[in-house]
Amino acid sequence: MSEQNIRTCAVCGVKIIKMVGGDRVMFSVGPPGTRETLWQKVCRHTNNMGCINRRDK
Repeated sequence: MSEQNIRTCAVCGVKIIKMVGGDRVMFSVGPPGTRETLWQKVCRHTNNMGCINRRDK
């Protein structure tokens, strides 16, 4: 897998791996998840503009 397919969030440190059929999120603890899982666990609780999974509010 190429490095260009992996992004690391500066805010929470998770790695997001770009994959066909949906991205995979690698958390520091626990099983891999999706961007939606990341949103539910972390992203919706932060207002930091550096979040790579940020949604417009």
